Amino acid sequence: MAFNHVKLDESHLPKSLGVKGKNLEGIRYYTIDGVNMPSVTSILGSIPERKQKIEAWRNAVGEKMANYISVSATNRGKATHKLIENHLNNEDDKNVGVTAIEPLGMFRIIKPYLARVDNILCLEEYLYSKELGVAGQVDCVAEYKGKLSVVDFKTSTKRRDADYNYANFLQCSAYAKMFEEMYPEKKIEQTVVLAACADGFVQEWVHGSDKIKEHQDLFYKHTADFLIRNKEKLTQITK
Repeated sequence: MAFNHVKLDESHLPKSLGVKGKNLEGIRYYTIDGVNMPSVTSILGSIPERKQKIEAWRNAVGEKMANYISVSATNRGKATHKLIENHLNNEDDKNVGVTAIEPLGMFRIIKPYLARVDNILCLEEYLYSKELGVAGQVDCVAEYKGKLSVVDFKTSTKRRDADYNYANFLQCSAYAKMFEEMYPEKKIEQTVVLAACADGFVQEWVHGSDKIKEHQDLFYKHTADFLIRNKEKLTQITK
Protein backbone atom coordinates (compact mmCIF):
# COMPACT_ATOMS: atom_id res chain seq x y z
CA MET A 1 0.00 0.00 0.00
CA ALA A 2 1.05 3.61 -0.55
CA PHE A 3 0.83 5.88 2.47
CA ASN A 4 -0.76 9.30 2.09
CA HIS A 5 1.16 12.27 3.52
CA VAL A 6 -0.72 15.37 4.64
CA LYS A 7 1.06 18.68 4.09
CA LEU A 8 1.37 20.87 7.19
CA ASP A 9 2.35 24.52 7.46
CA GLU A 10 6.09 23.88 7.81
CA SER A 11 6.78 27.38 9.12
CA HIS A 12 5.74 25.99 12.51
CA LEU A 13 8.29 23.17 12.37
CA PRO A 14 11.76 23.66 13.92
CA LYS A 15 13.48 21.66 11.18
CA SER A 16 12.49 24.34 8.66
CA LEU A 17 14.50 26.76 10.85
CA GLY A 18 17.54 24.49 10.85
CA VAL A 19 17.06 23.51 14.51
CA LYS A 20 19.17 20.59 15.75
CA GLY A 21 19.55 18.97 19.13
CA LYS A 22 22.57 19.84 21.30
CA ASN A 23 24.00 18.31 24.47
CA LEU A 24 25.46 20.00 27.55
CA GLU A 25 26.13 18.49 30.97
CA GLY A 26 24.06 15.43 30.13
CA ILE A 27 21.03 17.44 29.01
CA ARG A 28 19.82 17.39 25.43
CA TYR A 29 18.14 20.60 24.36
CA TYR A 30 16.89 22.51 21.32
CA THR A 31 17.18 26.25 20.67
CA ILE A 32 13.88 27.47 19.21
CA ASP A 33 13.10 31.17 18.70
CA GLY A 34 16.05 31.99 20.96
CA VAL A 35 14.79 29.77 23.79
CA ASN A 36 16.77 26.70 24.93
CA MET A 37 14.30 23.91 25.57
CA PRO A 38 15.28 20.63 27.28
CA SER A 39 14.25 17.48 25.46
CA VAL A 40 11.42 15.21 26.53
CA THR A 41 13.85 12.29 26.76
CA SER A 42 16.20 14.24 29.05
CA ILE A 43 13.31 15.07 31.37
CA LEU A 44 11.97 11.52 31.53
CA GLY A 45 15.44 9.99 31.70
CA SER A 46 16.22 12.01 34.81
CA ILE A 47 13.27 10.77 36.89
CA PRO A 48 15.02 9.70 40.14
CA GLU A 49 13.14 6.40 40.50
CA ARG A 50 13.92 5.48 36.91
CA LYS A 51 17.58 6.38 37.29
CA GLN A 52 17.82 4.28 40.45
CA LYS A 53 16.39 1.23 38.66
CA ILE A 54 18.83 1.63 35.78
CA GLU A 55 21.74 2.07 38.17
CA ALA A 56 20.71 -1.06 40.10
CA TRP A 57 20.53 -3.00 36.83
CA ARG A 58 23.97 -1.76 35.74
CA ASN A 59 25.44 -2.80 39.08
CA ALA A 60 23.80 -6.23 38.80
CA VAL A 61 25.06 -7.08 35.29
CA GLY A 62 28.34 -5.16 35.47
CA GLU A 63 29.44 -2.00 33.68
CA LYS A 64 30.92 -3.76 30.64
CA MET A 65 27.84 -5.90 30.00
CA ALA A 66 25.48 -2.97 30.67
CA ASN A 67 27.31 -0.85 28.08
CA TYR A 68 27.17 -3.69 25.55
CA ILE A 69 23.43 -4.23 26.06
CA SER A 70 22.70 -0.48 25.90
CA VAL A 71 24.71 0.08 22.72
CA SER A 72 23.18 -3.00 21.08
CA ALA A 73 19.66 -1.82 21.96
CA THR A 74 20.36 1.67 20.63
CA ASN A 75 21.75 0.35 17.34
CA ARG A 76 18.84 -2.09 16.97
CA GLY A 77 16.32 0.69 17.60
CA LYS A 78 17.95 3.12 15.17
CA ALA A 79 18.13 0.51 12.41
CA THR A 80 14.51 -0.56 12.90
CA HIS A 81 13.41 3.09 12.87
CA LYS A 82 15.22 3.63 9.56
CA LEU A 83 13.32 0.75 7.99
CA ILE A 84 9.98 1.96 9.40
CA GLU A 85 10.57 5.54 8.24
CA ASN A 86 11.53 4.30 4.79
CA HIS A 87 8.38 2.20 4.57
CA LEU A 88 6.07 5.01 5.71
CA ASN A 89 7.74 7.34 3.19
CA ASN A 90 6.87 4.84 0.43
CA GLU A 91 10.58 4.25 -0.17
CA ASP A 92 10.99 0.53 0.47
CA ASP A 93 13.43 0.28 -2.45
CA LYS A 94 15.75 2.84 -0.87
CA ASN A 95 18.90 1.27 0.60
CA VAL A 96 19.38 2.47 4.18
CA GLY A 97 22.25 0.09 4.85
CA VAL A 98 20.47 -2.12 7.38
CA THR A 99 21.76 -5.69 7.12
CA ALA A 100 21.59 -6.98 10.72
CA ILE A 101 19.13 -9.83 11.20
CA GLU A 102 17.48 -8.49 14.39
CA PRO A 103 16.21 -5.11 13.08
CA LEU A 104 15.20 -6.71 9.77
CA GLY A 105 13.17 -9.28 11.70
CA MET A 106 11.62 -6.66 13.97
CA PHE A 107 10.60 -4.56 10.98
CA ARG A 108 9.01 -7.62 9.43
CA ILE A 109 6.81 -8.33 12.47
CA ILE A 110 5.79 -4.70 13.00
CA LYS A 111 5.00 -4.13 9.31
CA PRO A 112 1.37 -5.41 9.51
CA TYR A 113 0.71 -2.83 12.22
CA LEU A 114 2.07 -0.09 9.97
CA ALA A 115 -0.75 -0.90 7.54
CA ARG A 116 -3.05 0.68 10.16
CA VAL A 117 -1.24 4.01 9.67
CA ASP A 118 -2.27 6.58 7.04
CA ASN A 119 -2.62 10.31 6.38
CA ILE A 120 0.79 11.01 7.90
CA LEU A 121 1.37 14.55 9.16
CA CYS A 122 4.78 14.18 10.86
CA LEU A 123 7.55 11.63 10.58
CA GLU A 124 10.70 11.97 12.72
CA GLU A 125 9.85 15.64 13.23
CA TYR A 126 10.84 18.11 15.96
CA LEU A 127 7.97 19.46 18.05
CA TYR A 128 7.97 21.92 20.95
CA SER A 129 5.82 23.65 23.53
CA LYS A 130 6.45 27.28 24.37
CA GLU A 131 4.06 26.90 27.29
CA LEU A 132 6.12 24.11 28.87
CA GLY A 133 9.49 25.17 27.47
CA VAL A 134 10.30 21.65 26.19
CA ALA A 135 10.95 20.05 22.82
CA GLY A 136 11.58 16.66 21.26
CA GLN A 137 11.48 14.50 18.15
CA VAL A 138 8.27 12.58 17.54
CA ASP A 139 8.33 9.30 15.61
CA CYS A 140 5.02 9.78 13.84
CA VAL A 141 1.81 11.81 13.91
CA ALA A 142 -0.79 10.19 11.68
CA GLU A 143 -4.13 8.47 11.63
CA TYR A 144 -4.00 5.04 13.26
CA LYS A 145 -7.11 3.00 12.55
CA GLY A 146 -8.70 6.24 11.38
CA LYS A 147 -7.92 8.30 14.52
CA LEU A 148 -5.34 11.09 14.66
CA SER A 149 -2.58 9.72 16.84
CA VAL A 150 0.92 10.15 18.15
CA VAL A 151 2.60 6.87 17.21
CA ASP A 152 5.84 5.73 18.83
CA PHE A 153 7.93 2.77 17.64
CA LYS A 154 9.97 0.72 20.10
CA THR A 155 12.09 -2.44 20.04
CA SER A 156 12.67 -4.76 22.96
CA THR A 157 14.42 -8.01 23.83
CA LYS A 158 11.20 -9.20 25.49
CA ARG A 159 7.64 -8.18 26.26
CA ARG A 160 7.29 -5.44 28.86
CA ASP A 161 4.48 -4.42 31.19
CA ALA A 162 2.81 -1.02 31.57
CA ASP A 163 5.11 0.02 34.42
CA TYR A 164 8.16 -0.50 32.22
CA ASN A 165 6.53 1.61 29.47
CA TYR A 166 5.64 4.43 31.87
CA ALA A 167 8.09 6.89 30.30
CA ASN A 168 7.02 5.89 26.77
CA PHE A 169 3.39 6.70 27.54
CA LEU A 170 4.32 10.07 29.04
CA GLN A 171 6.58 10.82 26.08
CA CYS A 172 3.69 10.30 23.66
CA SER A 173 1.39 12.50 25.73
CA ALA A 174 4.00 15.27 25.72
CA TYR A 175 4.21 15.12 21.92
CA ALA A 176 0.41 15.28 21.76
CA LYS A 177 0.51 18.49 23.82
CA MET A 178 3.24 19.98 21.60
CA PHE A 179 1.49 19.09 18.35
CA GLU A 180 -1.83 20.56 19.49
CA GLU A 181 -0.11 23.74 20.68
CA MET A 182 1.63 24.12 17.31
CA TYR A 183 -1.48 23.17 15.31
CA PRO A 184 -4.47 24.14 17.51
CA GLU A 185 -6.95 23.29 14.77
CA LYS A 186 -5.98 19.60 15.08
CA LYS A 187 -6.83 17.30 18.00
CA ILE A 188 -4.86 14.19 18.94
CA GLU A 189 -7.41 11.45 19.65
CA GLN A 190 -5.06 8.76 20.91
CA THR A 191 -1.46 7.77 21.54
CA VAL A 192 -0.05 4.49 20.25
CA VAL A 193 3.11 2.66 21.31
CA LEU A 194 4.14 -0.25 19.08
CA ALA A 195 6.92 -2.41 20.51
CA ALA A 196 8.53 -5.09 18.35
CA CYS A 197 9.91 -7.81 20.63
CA ALA A 198 12.73 -10.25 19.94
CA ASP A 199 10.38 -13.20 20.59
CA GLY A 200 8.40 -12.30 17.46
CA PHE A 201 5.53 -10.57 19.31
CA VAL A 202 4.38 -6.96 18.84
CA GLN A 203 2.89 -5.12 21.81
CA GLU A 204 0.31 -2.47 20.94
CA TRP A 205 -0.55 0.10 23.60
CA VAL A 206 -3.39 2.49 22.66
CA HIS A 207 -4.56 5.28 24.98
CA GLY A 208 -7.51 7.60 24.46
CA SER A 209 -8.11 11.16 25.61
CA ASP A 210 -8.64 10.40 29.33
CA LYS A 211 -5.35 8.51 29.61
CA ILE A 212 -3.54 11.13 27.55
CA LYS A 213 -4.67 13.80 30.02
CA GLU A 214 -3.54 11.63 32.95
CA HIS A 215 -0.15 11.06 31.34
CA GLN A 216 0.23 14.76 30.51
CA ASP A 217 -0.41 15.76 34.12
CA LEU A 218 2.34 13.36 35.20
CA PHE A 219 4.68 14.71 32.55
CA TYR A 220 4.04 18.29 33.73
CA LYS A 221 5.00 17.25 37.26
CA HIS A 222 8.20 15.56 36.10
CA THR A 223 9.04 18.63 33.99
CA ALA A 224 8.65 20.96 37.00
CA ASP A 225 10.81 18.64 39.12
CA PHE A 226 13.43 18.47 36.35
CA LEU A 227 13.64 22.27 36.08
CA ILE A 228 14.16 22.55 39.84
CA ARG A 229 16.80 19.78 40.03
CA ASN A 230 18.72 21.09 37.02
CA LYS A 231 18.40 24.82 37.59
CA GLU A 232 22.19 25.35 37.67
CA LYS A 233 22.84 23.31 34.52
CA LEU A 234 20.01 25.04 32.67
CA THR A 235 21.46 28.41 33.67
CA GLN A 236 24.69 27.38 31.93
CA ILE A 237 22.76 26.51 28.78
CA THR A 238 21.00 29.86 28.69
CA LYS A 239 24.19 31.90 29.02
